[in-house]
Amino acid sequence: MIPYLDLHTINAPYEADIKQALLDVVDSGWYLFGQQVSAFEQEWAEYNGARYCVACANGLDALRLVLRAWIEMGYLKHGDGVIVPANTYIASILAVSDNGLIPIPVEPDSESYLLDPRKIAQVLEDPESSTAYPVTKGVEIRAILPVHLYGQRCEMEAIDELAACHRLLVLQDSAQSHGVKAKGTCAWSFYPGKNLGALGDAGAVTTDDEELATVIRQLAFYGSEKKYVHRFKGVNSRMDELQAAVLRIKLRDLDRTNARRVAIANRFAREISNPSLVLPKAKADHVYHICPVLTAHRDELQQVLLQQGIQTQIHYPLAPHQQKAYNEWKTLHFPITEMIAAQELSIPCNQSMTEEDVSKVIDALNAWKP
Repeated sequence: MIPYLDLHTINAPYEADIKQALLDVVDSGWYLFGQQVSAFEQEWAEYNGARYCVACANGLDALRLVLRAWIEMGYLKHGDGVIVPANTYIASILAVSDNGLIPIPVEPDSESYLLDPRKIAQVLEDPESSTAYPVTKGVEIRAILPVHLYGQRCEMEAIDELAACHRLLVLQDSAQSHGVKAKGTCAWSFYPGKNLGALGDAGAVTTDDEELATVIRQLAFYGSEKKYVHRFKGVNSRMDELQAAVLRIKLRDLDRTNARRVAIANRFAREISNPSLVLPKAKADHVYHICPVLTAHRDELQQVLLQQGIQTQIHYPLAPHQQKAYNEWKTLHFPITEMIAAQELSIPCNQSMTEEDVSKVIDALNAWKP
């Protein structure tokens, strides 16, 4: 069996170092707000070329805390609109609505499946002509939340230019793109299955904005600027010392493991020739957290591959506007997003795969006939 993602095998090379690091944390008697978290924050900031890093409990909190901080700083207010991809994991959108803001879903580019700057411009400049108009009607758009979906960097130059022109804030959802360097404010998830994964939930924000970093840190610690003095109605969102210790070990190897993912994906791009399959086109930096193929016969292909010992996953079978949680969007129609949701199949693409594994996947996909 070629598993979609074997976390035991992926973590095995670090087992001795991880066990020692966890033992050191236990022996230290310091489990929160200690040296491991501080060191990881510094190392992750430096790795991404950012001035500041604030660790938190998970990736959703990282997104929520940035938006909440901008509200507290007076840059956003309840009821403001935030442009989001119509095709994304729902966490990107939950973070917006959870802060009393209005998510404005926008279709992706049809080749990369990433948020399309041209469609963003359409929403900003001629909102009545966009498919999101029923949502944008009467809403003041104040921010853009691009998602580096599957591990590929969005067209940030074009998005940043639009944001500057319209005086919009930009928060990048980098939950799937560890290793992709993107300037600006980024929210990260270190869920175990990520390219840089902890052994549980963990998240972080990187930014060059000192005030933003300060407010996020305070919000994440009960809104406290110092012990028992509370500036905001905050929350409890923190990374523990054990997760930080694990992440510091695995961070040292991130570039190598990403390079292996890229090498596998490049083989897929070169050697998968089945005309019944469509692979997204990489237009920018990509670390292949997910490697999708599209086919109108997705479920059939998944079963055929499983019978041949190849495990796959589906990301994400229902788009956000098709979810009961966002029932107010049920009349919206996003053709590209709906096509991706109906046809996407994620094939194995990670550093635990051998060349023989990669060849088996390629051969099985090329031999398949719907």
